[in-house]
Amino acid sequence: MSSARVTNAAATHYGSGHSQRTAPGKHSMSTLNVLNIQRLSAADRAKIEAVGPAIRLTDLGGWPFPLDLRARAPRLKWFHQRPAGASNLLRGDLWGSDVTVTTSRGVGSTLAMAEYAVAGILYFAKSLHRVAVDRTAGTFDHRAYRPLLIEGKTACVVGAGGIGLEVGRLCAALGMRVVGTRRHPRPGEPLPPGFSELAGPEALDHYLPASDFVVVCCQWTPETNRLFDTGRFGLMKPGSVLVNVARGEIVDEDALAAALERGHLRGAALDVYVGEFEHPPPARLWSDPRVLITPHVSGASDEDRHGAIDLFCDNLRAYLAGRPLRNVIDWARGY
Repeated sequence: MSSARVTNAAATHYGSGHSQRTAPGKHSMSTLNVLNIQRLSAADRAKIEAVGPAIRLTDLGGWPFPLDLRARAPRLKWFHQRPAGASNLLRGDLWGSDVTVTTSRGVGSTLAMAEYAVAGILYFAKSLHRVAVDRTAGTFDHRAYRPLLIEGKTACVVGAGGIGLEVGRLCAALGMRVVGTRRHPRPGEPLPPGFSELAGPEALDHYLPASDFVVVCCQWTPETNRLFDTGRFGLMKPGSVLVNVARGEIVDEDALAAALERGHLRGAALDVYVGEFEHPPPARLWSDPRVLITPHVSGASDEDRHGAIDLFCDNLRAYLAGRPLRNVIDWARGY
């Protein structure tokens, strides 16, 4: 008998089947146990159970998942999680193990997150951050408002994947010139909608001096850890804005605070920060009116367009049929 666990509002699989990074060979089974850790709606439960008669779905009711999950479940074969990134797994014993781990990369709340990024751009472009300052002072300082015209400005998308592609499309719709980087650009292929240029990570330092807005959407990996350090903030265009909807660890927060304090940046919109689930934001950033910090809410909206369950169900069918799974984490790459 094989079994599977839905974790992180997506799914994990464990059982006596093969333990390899792609789906095992097609095999018959009487029951496939799917164990759910995060809350599922009735509709999502029905989707999973409809995959096949072998599916037996059980709620565990525990979140977050244990860091020693591999040790607790010696027959674990496949784990799928709702987030698009993989960095939350770094502290657990699944990382680098023989368990197949898949993520929801490319099917998350990409549009909502892209809209948040545009909102962060507009917030500082139109000097809306001055409102809180003036309200505290009890009077308007008209000369402190320095609104920008968005049309014709340049936006640099760092990590033109699912979220970044939507950011580029929306920025272009506002009349902006959009450039971007991604880990593996495909030379010869048409540019994504809205993009004027798309290159590899090595082009970032070339793009920064000419970019009015920089939106961080990339995965957090060893290569992107503190990608934005003192040197890169120095390369950014004076008066530019940083928006981060990826992971806090991609930005050196002390270097960001220093760049703001010396007036090099116009502002920063951060939906993430280092240790966001453990402590409040660093005081140097939270107390600065030129910094907009929110509690990891960029993916939220009044419409649930997250595709994690649909992706899991597709992978579950592939697992049963012995086909390769989508979005298997490459441990060396980091996602």
